[in-house]
Amino acid sequence: MSRVFPKLAKSITMAAKSGGPDPESNAPLRVAINNAKALNLSRDNIENAIKRAAGKDAADISEVTYEGKGPHGSLFVVECATDNSNRTIGNLKIIFNKNGGQMVNAGQLDFMFNRKTVIEFPMPTDRELDEIELELIDAGLEEIHVDDGVVSVIGEFSAFASLSHAVEALGIHANKAGPQRLPTQPIELTEAQMEEVETLLDKLEEDDDVQAVYTNLA
Repeated sequence: MSRVFPKLAKSITMAAKSGGPDPESNAPLRVAINNAKALNLSRDNIENAIKRAAGKDAADISEVTYEGKGPHGSLFVVECATDNSNRTIGNLKIIFNKNGGQMVNAGQLDFMFNRKTVIEFPMPTDRELDEIELELIDAGLEEIHVDDGVVSVIGEFSAFASLSHAVEALGIHANKAGPQRLPTQPIELTEAQMEEVETLLDKLEEDDDVQAVYTNLA
């Protein structure tokens, strides 16, 4: 958790910076707070992260996206929040180069991913999946499925606020919610190949400036 908590706090700060400190009117902030609570980030740390959005430190932080290729046809989109882009890109280049990959120009992999809203929550015991689907269609639902008792709701990127509100209106607490990049052509790898790719993935996620990593793995 020593690495997870700072990332959670930074996501709260960035959401508050872009949409204001009130979670009732700022859906991304509300979701960031819920995600942080689910991983036991303390209330004090959450409040401090929101306050930090109005400070100089937050003003110096920018959100930057980088792209790269890994071993065995794996593709990566890496979302960062950084106060020093030269440091961040330098660190990422080292990680890619040392683990069988390379960075590519921004935008080169755009067509390989679709930006979507994804909301996940445990399958409610008091509702049917069809009922949930009907309630969410008007909010921008495109796809819904259950895997190992977890419901995944997928909608257009622009439907984040409406889908979040609609799920909350059903009395459902999301375990995870936010924009994601879903691969248009997922690939499957052997177990040995996956180990190589996961080594690169783990190294990227360990970097303090990295907020999220998306791949084309099935």
